[in-house]
Formats: sequence, structure tokens, C-alpha cells
Amino acid sequence: MKKSDAIDLYVDYLLANSGQATATELSALTDNSMKHDYISDCLAQEGLDQKVFWKQVKPFVREHESENGAIIIDDTIVDKLYSTINEVINYHFDHTKGMSVKGINLLNFLYNIEVGGEFINCPIAFHVIRKDQPYIDKNGNRKFRSSLTKNQLMRDILRRLVFVNQIKCKYILFDTWFSANDNLKFIQKDLKRTFVCPLKKNRLIALSYEDKLAGKFISVESLNMTANELRTVYIKGLDFDVQLVRKVFTNKDRSEGELFLITNDTSMDYEQISKIYQGRWKIEEYHKSLKQNALLGKSPTKMETSQCNHIFTANLAYLQLERLKIKERLNHFALKAKIRLKMLMAALDEVHALKMS
Repeated sequence: MKKSDAIDLYVDYLLANSGQATATELSALTDNSMKHDYISDCLAQEGLDQKVFWKQVKPFVREHESENGAIIIDDTIVDKLYSTINEVINYHFDHTKGMSVKGINLLNFLYNIEVGGEFINCPIAFHVIRKDQPYIDKNGNRKFRSSLTKNQLMRDILRRLVFVNQIKCKYILFDTWFSANDNLKFIQKDLKRTFVCPLKKNRLIALSYEDKLAGKFISVESLNMTANELRTVYIKGLDFDVQLVRKVFTNKDRSEGELFLITNDTSMDYEQISKIYQGRWKIEEYHKSLKQNALLGKSPTKMETSQCNHIFTANLAYLQLERLKIKERLNHFALKAKIRLKMLMAALDEVHALKMS
């Protein structure tokens, strides 16, 4: 069996499995016709890079892509509390928890299109953040950081997706983490695409072009904007204007929350901006399904290459779920439950057979 066939089998195994993903168990499932050493070697092979990943997802993208598609960007951390630290597994700041956690940090790019009222989502790129550069912190401790920042990686990968892979898209969506001026300039001037993203409350803006020229900037939070209000403003450091809206929403605990959303498409109204940004939530759903249904964090392997290749295959497993979602008209969790039910039925038949033997 070729290594590519073994990888395909491993992807199917991730969909069928609910626990730890091991070469030993997969080998047992083949009645040892495929040795666990061979499976481990396949997962440890070099060359499963982003070019290979694009070849795998390209047919699905080309089948469904649209000029109104969106590329959604976000990062996530795969918890690895008990694993040995290396360039891939390290401590990363988790802005959802407000603290550093031990794990694998992934920068993900999800392609989102609406077809017939249904959303189709496809992972089109991912990057494993490697802490490969040693440094001494202010307390004299030796630590490691990435040689490239997430913002640099974001721009490099977007450039490849738009100009090399030529993915059709109109919108680029992301959270405040990526709303730096360099990124906004890049999307506006280089990519010539529309960004929609939230802005931190302490960012400085001018309320008119004259105020911008005069250096009269105020913080976003001092605007006292009403809910759903829309204004044209100038962000300090940018040479083009943006639309700014204040979106008010209710949290799960019934408290009131707010977001200040911006876009470089000054023709859009509040409803359009709000609706487009709601699409960013699809990457949160992607992260949840990737972890729970494609076993993203369930590989016990210790080698860096194998860890990265497991992430590669987990993303292909997610893509398989997306294909099945369209075919079966079931969401990822319903599909996984259906698979698990079939497994339990087969296991129950085996128990009965053993009792009768």
C-alpha cells in the first residue's frame, strides 16, 4: 500500500474513532495487514506541506467557490498539558482565557460561501506556530518565541491564497487580534478586498479628514455612539477612511456586550456590516468540530513532524465531514453520532456472537 493510501485510511480512522488516534489501534483494525510501524512511518514522512494540502482541498473549493466568498482567519490552541515541550508544543497566550497555556497554536484560514441559503466551509490553509527563536526575558530566563509574528504569517498566507491559489473571495474576516494597521493596509491596497473586523476600544480615530490632518484623534470608546450607529472615521496611521458601527448584543449571562466593527467598504450600511461579520463565527464552529469530531488533539505522538502531519490529516477529516454534510444533509455532530451508533450496533452484535459461541 502506498503512503498516500495509508494517509487516506488514517483520515477515515479519525472519523470512525472517538478516542486516542494511535497507529497500533489502526493496525489492529486492518487485522495487522498494515503494520503499525508502517503507519507511524507514514505519519512521520516529510513533505505534507501546504502545497500538498491545497491539492487535496482545491477540487472542493473550485466546485463551490464564489466571488462573494469570505476568507475567515483565526487561531486556536490545542491543549497538550502532559506533552514534552518542543518547537511545536509550547506555552502560548490564549486571549480567550487571558493566560498562557501549554499546547499547539494553529493559525487557520477557512473559506466560507453561502450556497442556496446553506453555508459551506472549507479549510484552505493552516500554519503551526513554531517557537524556534531563543531569547532571554527581562528576568534573565531563557525562553523561545516565533521568528515570524502571526500578523506577518497572516499576510504571507493571504498573499498565497489570493494570488497563487487564486481563490475567489470578496471579504476577509478576523477578530481584533489581527486588526493591526499593516494588515488593514495590506487588504485594502495589495489584495483589494473588503475587510470586516472589530476594533479595540482604545484605538485612536479622527472624525473627519480635517481632524486627521490636524492630528485630532480620540479613542473609539469616547465616541458615545448609540446602538447600531454608523460613522465614517479615519484610523490613526491609515490613509483611507472606514465605516465604523457600534453593534450591541446580549451575552449568554444576559449582560450587554458591544463590538465596534469597521470595514473599508464605505458603501455598506449597518445591517450589511453586521451580517457579514456574523459569518466569522463559522471559524469557531470549525475549531469545535475539528477538535471534537476530527480528533485534532487526540494524537499521542511525540515527534514534531508526526504532530504536524496529524493536524494535516485532521483538517482533511473535517473536509470529509463537510462533504458528507452536503450529501447527507446532517451537521458534523449528527454525522459523528450516526457513525458512533453504527459502531455500537456492530459491537453489540459481536458481544452476542461471543456469548453464543
